[in-house]
Amino acid sequence: MKKLIIVSLLLFGLNSINAQKSIPLYKGKAPGTENWTQKEAQQFNELFKTEVVFNVSQPSMLVFEADKAKVNGTVIVIAPGGGFQSLSINREGIDMAKKLAENGITAVVLKYRLLETKSNDPAREMMENIKDRKAFDAKTAPIKAMAGDDIKMAISYIRTHAKELNINPEKLGVIGFSAGASVILESIFHSKDVSTLPNFAASIYGGPSQEILDTELPKSPLPLFICAASDDQLKLAPKSVLLYNKWLEAGQPTELHIYEKGGHGFGMGKQNLPVDQWSDVYLDWLRFHKFL
Repeated sequence: MKKLIIVSLLLFGLNSINAQKSIPLYKGKAPGTENWTQKEAQQFNELFKTEVVFNVSQPSMLVFEADKAKVNGTVIVIAPGGGFQSLSINREGIDMAKKLAENGITAVVLKYRLLETKSNDPAREMMENIKDRKAFDAKTAPIKAMAGDDIKMAISYIRTHAKELNINPEKLGVIGFSAGASVILESIFHSKDVSTLPNFAASIYGGPSQEILDTELPKSPLPLFICAASDDQLKLAPKSVLLYNKWLEAGQPTELHIYEKGGHGFGMGKQNLPVDQWSDVYLDWLRFHKFL
């Protein structure tokens, strides 16, 4: 246990160095979770083979400043995945943020609220829970709504503090991985105020719910980039196609990339496969839309 605590502290220190600033989303406890007692933790997860954060009850943002020589005013909020049980904080968060920052984009990694992990292994706990998909979806529904509130709060904060963050409030995008893709869609489909609606978005191996697929898109132009792999173990690739069709039918700008191999959760990892280049394709798309 002592060794785990020391390693966690070291990792926290490294993340503090890499992220220029950590900003809490709420003053005091987040609305609706005032009675939560779980403590946020971080560890390397053997099942997922990557670093994860779990038991987030006090949502926050890790802000990565854009390269000052390339800064262009664009800001992108990143929502890592993890089945609403954990956050793949490096492969689907910090590593992506660093790449965006290197290319002149201010990047914000969102640590949104999650289901409580009662063991010390959020990945195995999630895999066990997901065996009963219907029960799992019912359990995560209120968490998904809270996470949606968290990303909308992040967008509102960024726009309100645009000057000090050195960003253009009209060049604000969101990108979500897996469960994080559902979180970014919450900001698109459930924003009651235009101030919390992003200007562009990206869904990476997401699985939008039927409720989202049945909801009307906002009228304002909102380009969407979609990426997934055909051999996704959770069989979510067809959901990406449905999301693409929804944007297409609404006459909204959209681009879809389905790789033959890559599996679920490829993120910024390297597998010596064509899918490894997806983030470069995403940068090309941003450049095409003049966000880069």
